[in-house]
Amino acid sequence: MARYFSRSLLAILCQASLGTSVLLGAVSVAQAEDIQFNTDILDLKDRGNIDLSQFTQKGFILPGTYELAIRLNNQTLPARPVAFIAPDTDPKGSQACLTKEVVDQLGLTDAALKGLTWWHEGQCLDVTSLKGMEAQGDLNTNTLKLSVPQAYLEYSSADWDPPSRWEEGIPGILLDYNLNAQTQRQSSNDNRQTNTLSGNGVTGANLGSWRLRASWQMRATHQTGSGQSSEQSFDWTQYTAYRAIAPLRAKLTVGEDFLNSDIFDSFRFTGGSLISDDNMLPPNLRGYAPEVTGVARGNARVVISQQGRVIKEVLVAAGPFRIQDLDSAVSGALDVRVEEADGSVQQFQVDTSTIPYLTRPGQVRFKLAAGRPSDWQHRVNGPLFATGEFSWGVSNGWSLYGGGLGGENYSALSLGLGRDLLAFGALSADVTQSRAQLPQQDTLQGGSYRLSYSKRFDQTGSQVTFAGYRFSDNRFLSMADYLTAQDNPAGVAPGRSKEMYTVSFNQQFASLGLSAYLNYNHQTYWNQATSDRYNLSLSRYFDIGRFRNVNLSLTAYRNNFSNTKDDGMYLSLSLPWGNSGSVGYVGSYAAGANSHAVSYSDRVGDADYYQLRAGMTGGDTDLNGYYSHRGSLAQIDGSASVRGGQYSSLGLSLTGGATLTPQGGALHRTGVLGGTRMLIDTDGVAGVPVGSYGSAVYSNAFGKAVVADVSSYYRNTVRIDVDKLADNAQATNSVQQGTLTEGAIGYRHFEVVSGEKAMAVLRLADGSVPPFGATVMNAKQQDVGMVNDAGNAYLSGLKGGETLTVHWNNAEQCRVTLPQTLPAGMATNLLLPCVKK
Repeated sequence: MARYFSRSLLAILCQASLGTSVLLGAVSVAQAEDIQFNTDILDLKDRGNIDLSQFTQKGFILPGTYELAIRLNNQTLPARPVAFIAPDTDPKGSQACLTKEVVDQLGLTDAALKGLTWWHEGQCLDVTSLKGMEAQGDLNTNTLKLSVPQAYLEYSSADWDPPSRWEEGIPGILLDYNLNAQTQRQSSNDNRQTNTLSGNGVTGANLGSWRLRASWQMRATHQTGSGQSSEQSFDWTQYTAYRAIAPLRAKLTVGEDFLNSDIFDSFRFTGGSLISDDNMLPPNLRGYAPEVTGVARGNARVVISQQGRVIKEVLVAAGPFRIQDLDSAVSGALDVRVEEADGSVQQFQVDTSTIPYLTRPGQVRFKLAAGRPSDWQHRVNGPLFATGEFSWGVSNGWSLYGGGLGGENYSALSLGLGRDLLAFGALSADVTQSRAQLPQQDTLQGGSYRLSYSKRFDQTGSQVTFAGYRFSDNRFLSMADYLTAQDNPAGVAPGRSKEMYTVSFNQQFASLGLSAYLNYNHQTYWNQATSDRYNLSLSRYFDIGRFRNVNLSLTAYRNNFSNTKDDGMYLSLSLPWGNSGSVGYVGSYAAGANSHAVSYSDRVGDADYYQLRAGMTGGDTDLNGYYSHRGSLAQIDGSASVRGGQYSSLGLSLTGGATLTPQGGALHRTGVLGGTRMLIDTDGVAGVPVGSYGSAVYSNAFGKAVVADVSSYYRNTVRIDVDKLADNAQATNSVQQGTLTEGAIGYRHFEVVSGEKAMAVLRLADGSVPPFGATVMNAKQQDVGMVNDAGNAYLSGLKGGETLTVHWNNAEQCRVTLPQTLPAGMATNLLLPCVKK
C-alpha cells in the first residue's frame, strides 16, 4: 500500500494541477529533469511541513546499492546488487552502474561488445554507447529495466537463454526418494498375504558446477499364510559425477554410467564421457525423449528398469498409461514390468531409438567415452574400451555422421548419412561393421544396417515420431553381445538381434474430432524367440445433448515377450459431470477375462484427483479406488482393490525429497529424481503459495519452499500465486525467471511483507509530526507506510514489538516502536511516538 501511494502521489498532484485552470504550470520540469509541485492544491493543515524530495527528479533513485531483478526487454533475469552512482556531470542525479558481469548476461553480439564505452573508472557501462539502449531503475517493483534494440542481441527465443545466462545454482545436498508399499491378501483357503515395500532414489550434492549423485534401490517382501518367507535387498546402483561444459555445449560425466549413443547399443561401464547435450540447444532443436505406454488392467505398479537398475517406479490407475517424463539421456532397451493388484504381471521391452541423426549446418555434435564395462554390483568385467561418434552438418540438407568403438579383441565402425527432406520429413541411413575375437572361436565379422525416418505432416495432422528398420547379420556382435558371449560357456551371446521394425505414429482427424496413436515394435533374434509389441489408441470427443466433450476411447495391445503372449482391449466412455468430474463406462478384455465397470472421477482443486470404479470381472464383484495428491511435501498416490472371492489389495506411493543449502532448505515433492530444482525464499513468511507449471507448493515455517517442476537449460518462470496469498501478506514482486544447468539448485528470493495492518498517528518529541510524504520502513528496509496529513499513516506488514524507521530529506530521522500486542482490525488509531535516532 505504501509503495502504491508513493508511486501515485506524483500522478495525483499532476492531475489536480491540470484540473485547475489557475494552476496550469503547477508542475514543471527543469533542464535537470527536476519536478516542481504547487503544494497549494493539497488540503493540508501545515503546508510548510512537506517532504517531496523523493519525487523532485523523474526516476531519481538515491545513490546506493539495491537488490534488483534485471528485466531485459520482456525477459526477467535473476536479482543482483545494482549500484546507483552520481555521475560527475550531474552530482544531484544518479545512474545505474551496469558492471561487466551484468553486461555479460545480456548476450550482446561481438560487434556490439566492441563498441562499448565505460565510465566510473571503467567499471560502469555508458548506455549511450549502444544507440537506443535505455536503463531505468524501479524500486516499486525492485527491477532494473533495460531496453536493448534486438539488433544488438545475439539470441532471441521465447523459452531459451544463451549460455551467458545459465546458472550453476548454489551448493547443497539432496535426498530424493520414491517409495511404494503394497499389501495383498488372497481369499483362498490358506489366506496368503504378501506385504511389499520397494523404492528407489538419488542422494547427491552440488559443489560449484559439479553434481555428485548416488542412486539406490531396495525391495522387502514378507509373505504369511501357508509357509512364511521374507526377502529383502538394498543396493547402491550407480555412482556418478557430472557437470556442464557450456562452451562445448556438452556434458562431462565420470563414474558409472550407461553408454549414451545414437549408433551403438548401450551397455553399462565405469569411466568417463563427454557428450554434446541436446538439452543445451533451443527447444525446437532438441532430441526425442523416450516414452513408455501400456494398459493396466486394474490398479497397478509400473517398474521401468535397465540392466537391473530401476529408472522409474510409479503407481497408476486402471486403464491406459503413458509415461513421458523419462530422462532424454536414457538409451537402449528398457525393461517394463506392470505388477497388477491381483498379483499378475505384464512384462515387455521398449526400444528407445531416436529420431534421425541430423545436425544444423556448420555444427558438429559429438559423443566421447572411455572406460571398462561393469555390472550393477560395481565390478568391472570387460576390457578397456574407447568410443567416439560425431554428426556434422555439411549443408542445409545433409548431415554426415559416424563413429567407432574399440577395445581388446573387439572393434566396431559406423558411417551414416542424414538428409532433411523438408516437406517429406527427415531420413537417415547407416552401416555398422563389427569385429570380435571370442575365446576358442574364429573371429566373427558382421554388419548391421539401419534406416530411420521422422516427419510431421501439418496439413494432415500426422506425426511420425520415429520409424525405423534395422537388420543385423548372424556374425554381427554389439559390444553388449560380445561381453555376454565372453561369460557364456558356449561362447554364444543369447538374444542377438536380427531384424527390428519400430514405429511411433500420431494422427489427428480434426473434422471428426478423432485422434489416433500407434506404437509398434517387432524384434527378431538369431537365437531367441521373436518379440512383438503393438499399442493402438483411438480417441474421439463429441457432444450428446447437453453433455459437451464426451470422450470415447479404445486401446488395443499385444505383447509377445519371452514366449508369453498377452492380448487385450480397453474401451472407455466418459462424460463431464458437475464442475470438474466425469462419469463413465469401462470395459476390458485381457487373458480371457472380461470386465465391465462404471466409474466416477473428479479433481479437487489443482492438487488432488480421485477415481472410483465398480463392476464385474469374470462373474466376481470388482471394486477399485485411486487417489492422487500433489502436496508441498510429497506426491502421494493411493489405491485400493477388492475382487469378491479372490483378493484384496492396498497400495501407497510417496515421491518426494529434501533439499538443504546454505540459504535454507525444505521437504518437497519431486519429478526427476536428482534433477533440477529451485529453492524459493519468501522472506521468512510461511504459507506463501509458489510454483512453476504444476500445482503450487507452500513455504514452510522458515519461509522456504522447493519447486521441482523446472527444466534444465529452459527459461523457467516461478511465481507467487497472489490469488491464494493470505490477506495479511503482500508480495512486492510475484514473478521471477531463470535458466538452470542440469541438476542445479537455483535460488530465488521474493520480497514478502507479512503482518497486521493499522492506522497510526506519528508524533515527534516536541509534539510536531513528521512531514507529509515521509516514508515508514521496517527492519528489512521495506516500505510499510507513508505519512500524510497531521502525521496520519496507513501501515501494513506490522509485527508486535518491532521497530520502524521514518525517513525524510533522504535520511532516517526517527524511530517508532510498536506495542507488543497490536489492536485487532483498524478501528483504533495507534499513537506512536517517533524518537530521534
